[in-house]
Amino acid sequence: MIKRQRLRKAVAPTLVIQKAGLLVAIGLLTTVVGAVMSFTLQIQMGVRWLDRAASQAISQYIDPLETDKWVHWTGALLILFGIFLVARAVRTIFVHVIETLNPSLKSSRVDVYVRRQQLALGPRIVALGGGTGLSTLLRGWKQHSSNITAIVTVTDDGGSSGKLVQQKGMLPPGDIRNCLVALADAEKAMTDLFQYRFRNDSGSLSGHAMGNLLITALVDQAQGDFERAISIASDVLAIRGQVMPSTLDHVGLKAVMDDGTEIFGETAIVEAGKRIQTLQIAPSNISAYPQAIEEILNADIICIGPGSVYTSVIPNLLVPGIAQALKKSEAVKVYVCNVMTQPGESDDFSASQHVAAILNQVKDRVFDYVMVNTAMPSQQALEKYREYGQHVVDPDIDRIQAMGFKVIQGNYMSETDVVRHDPMKVVGRLMSMMGH
Repeated sequence: MIKRQRLRKAVAPTLVIQKAGLLVAIGLLTTVVGAVMSFTLQIQMGVRWLDRAASQAISQYIDPLETDKWVHWTGALLILFGIFLVARAVRTIFVHVIETLNPSLKSSRVDVYVRRQQLALGPRIVALGGGTGLSTLLRGWKQHSSNITAIVTVTDDGGSSGKLVQQKGMLPPGDIRNCLVALADAEKAMTDLFQYRFRNDSGSLSGHAMGNLLITALVDQAQGDFERAISIASDVLAIRGQVMPSTLDHVGLKAVMDDGTEIFGETAIVEAGKRIQTLQIAPSNISAYPQAIEEILNADIICIGPGSVYTSVIPNLLVPGIAQALKKSEAVKVYVCNVMTQPGESDDFSASQHVAAILNQVKDRVFDYVMVNTAMPSQQALEKYREYGQHVVDPDIDRIQAMGFKVIQGNYMSETDVVRHDPMKVVGRLMSMMGH
């Protein structure tokens, strides 16, 4: 069974070419049969004339007794030469079309074609979250499949997104922009443009990300249609997969803290520096984006996180219909726990406390696996993060298992200027777990 699946996976990228080649062969055969049926006499006369002409030409240089054999060999060589000319012409046309569509293509065109076909046959992946955690993971997923759906939190009320929400009455574009860029196949100049942020001395543009402004312009062009704007931006960036909000309704966060105070707004909740007791979305009478529900139900694997547990992960799960769809889905469902704690939100949280925070806020059990990092950053990195009140998340595996979850443990960390997940390690482990 496994060998059969591997054979299908190896052959699948060329299935379209195989079908087209078979169609060409049938067409040529049909043409030949039709020509024979309609012009039998003319064909016979032409063949006899060619045979005599070839025999006479060859007999001038070859022993007459060997003429028939040489005629047959010459005919075979002409057939091969004809096939070569046809193949060369088809290749020239193919290359011309590809270079016209994508002048910047540098690598082998056949390799690019096969690679894209393989990605098109990849698993159906759904990633839920927000912030940099989601976009980081998407960079790994797009190396294995183009059937990716990023479902993004829309409760951001700070920075450039917050200003645009207030001024234009639109959904916050920031996290969606980051996901679009993460999945982009466009030129680096275009993705750099989307991610460019104006300096604080730029007047009314201060702090705005160029991509946020471009999405805002697309929303205006589409007469307020946020879905259409994201679709156009996706085409511009040539993304692998699709990016969508968890809901099209305007929604914010409301938190009740341990001391009983109520705080509204994502930014204010994080800045309060208090332990969150309960989290709600306001208003509560909203509906999930229908296509997001459909993608969850049809997924092969679903990743929740990584990201800020209260402001990136949980908000999606509070949207009515999302958690229920996750519970119903037959996909492999994994929560990717953070590598580092976050001040004002998950201070001193262990991995099991991250899981408990989700269970306390969401009624339905929405994942079966928990991925935890067991590697340690360098001492220099630890000291740097300690200055900001951040620590490595303790991978208390036994407690997570006691909660009834399966644990995927290992070194999934990347340490550069910051400590975060290595998307290639995370995705590579999940793909191997699925048998890919």
